[in-house]
Amino acid sequence: MAKTKALRSRIGSHEPVAIDRHALYEIAVQAPRRDARLLVSWFRRETGRPLRVLREDFCGTAAISCAFLRGGRGKEQDQRRAIGVDHDAATIEKAKHNIERLPLPMRPRARLVCADVRKASVAKADLVVALNFSYCVFHERAALLTYLKCCRRALRRGGAVVLDVFGGGLSHRPFSERFDHGAFAHEWEQRAFDPATHRVDCRIHFDTPQGRIDSAFVYDWRMWTVPELVDLMRDAGFASTSILWQDPRTGAFRNRSKGPADPHWLAYVTARRD
Repeated sequence: MAKTKALRSRIGSHEPVAIDRHALYEIAVQAPRRDARLLVSWFRRETGRPLRVLREDFCGTAAISCAFLRGGRGKEQDQRRAIGVDHDAATIEKAKHNIERLPLPMRPRARLVCADVRKASVAKADLVVALNFSYCVFHERAALLTYLKCCRRALRRGGAVVLDVFGGGLSHRPFSERFDHGAFAHEWEQRAFDPATHRVDCRIHFDTPQGRIDSAFVYDWRMWTVPELVDLMRDAGFASTSILWQDPRTGAFRNRSKGPADPHWLAYVTARRD
């Protein structure tokens, strides 16, 4: 929180300072504390046991891992471990700075691995997550199936994998949305969508008092559908699947068999291994 306030102050100062696009991303796009709380509560409801080892694939700056380690209290917090995996060395360096901001006793409980998520050699986890649609870099069915099989092998018995997914009529055409954060603003642009392949060109732009950062992040994704993900998880050997749909009115996520017919919906697709 102190880091966020300091960054907002710097952005709003109109001083000629270099602004880190990853720090802007954390404020504008991510909600790591909310995500960590959701994952912890869902895992406990689903398995009947506390979430102790979280693996965050495509971890970026490992914001969710850090929020997970900061959460909980007493013995439960002391037992938490987090593993962040990302193939980009420069981004892992940013993640290291976030780990260094954790309270000293928590730092040894975090591990960062610079590797392909399909090849990382790390301890088995209770939960593997690939959020912010990061797994959409896999354009071919065989590639995503390989990744999901790797997730299953990376899990302890009874563990789970969670992917987020979006869709709806709005996501099937070019569009842009602007969000004001006070000290700065960000624009989410879907520049192109190909209905033949479900391939999308998505971009994040930032507007700050120091100037515009155009195409700060560029994503070449395949927009996977919910039934495709469910089928792939089953083919990867997971014992069961479920879908947490976001309520368009409240923003809360609930386990439901049917989703809302919303122009732009969001959901989590989950799978458990036996």
